[in-house]
Amino acid sequence: MVREAGTTYRIMDLEEGERPRERMAHVGPGALSHAELLAILLRTGLQGENAVQLAQRLLQECGGLRGLAQRSLTELAGLRGLGLAKAAQIKAGFELGRRMASFSPDERVTIHGPQDAAALVQYEMSALVQEQLWVLLLDTRNRVLAIEKLYVGSLNSSTVRVAEVFKPAIQRNAASLLVVHNHPSGDPTPSAEDVALTRALAQAGKLLDIEVLDHLVIGVGRYVSLKERGLGFA
Repeated sequence: MVREAGTTYRIMDLEEGERPRERMAHVGPGALSHAELLAILLRTGLQGENAVQLAQRLLQECGGLRGLAQRSLTELAGLRGLGLAKAAQIKAGFELGRRMASFSPDERVTIHGPQDAAALVQYEMSALVQEQLWVLLLDTRNRVLAIEKLYVGSLNSSTVRVAEVFKPAIQRNAASLLVVHNHPSGDPTPSAEDVALTRALAQAGKLLDIEVLDHLVIGVGRYVSLKERGLGFA
């Protein structure tokens, strides 16, 4: 089909079997590629690119979904084929996903093991561009009372003050806590500093009678439990 200059390319211009919306209806959203899901948000392409092709190019330029999520609204709006409206649609999609991954105070998540804690924070933490340390505060039944975001930047046993980690736990009368931090590189392998910090926190928890249940390092698509590996816990 020959198009006139300046014409936008819509999802409806694709063959019916290639349209992401129709494919979603037939096979479900889980079967769609990242580009197809993104194309549904974008709705239209631009001259020479349909919505799926535009989505594929954006993912390639940004380094995948993680890179796309890390872009600010202004940065997204500056990419060819987007603009403020489409950039806002993308940011809204990521924000809805982030909120869905969180929890309501009336529906407290219970932590049965490291996998539960990782599932609670992985979506948001894996997209962070800087290292951050969060603390999950738990009650006597291992239900999450709150998530405190304490540190941003390079983390080690000398920069993280143990008292600051336990302060919110004392204020909220938490029975225990679980520490999580991310590696922006995507590799969750614990460093020697991670182990040293874990050891310091575990020892302080024994003195304060607030058990440190675990320390998780979050990477891209995977995590490491220092307790499972016997690192920093006596």
